[in-house]
Amino acid sequence: MSDCLFCKICDGQIPAAVTFRDDEMVAFKDINPKAPFHQLVIPTRHVSSLATADEKDAALLGKLMLVGARLARESGQAEGGFRVVMNAGADAGQTVLHVHLHVLAGRVLGWPPG
Repeated sequence: MSDCLFCKICDGQIPAAVTFRDDEMVAFKDINPKAPFHQLVIPTRHVSSLATADEKDAALLGKLMLVGARLARESGQAEGGFRVVMNAGADAGQTVLHVHLHVLAGRVLGWPPG
């Protein structure tokens, strides 16, 4: 999608602190972190939201989770614990209409969130 911020990051049109990249996923540090470790994992293929995803997106959504866990392990955050969050829609806090997974760690994360 030509006007999507995250598609532009995937294409290299907008710089980001990329921590992982393969043919299907890109991960990068959040520019407004909510925890000492806060990265986003996004698919290179545009999917607007979890609310609009369907069966053809199942493997892609699963890989988002696996990449998030990998980032937590490789950064040493998995042992203490980490949280993954995916917002769907404005009321849930989704501000970029490109499905993305937040991976947060590095401090005690309260419950319930927000």
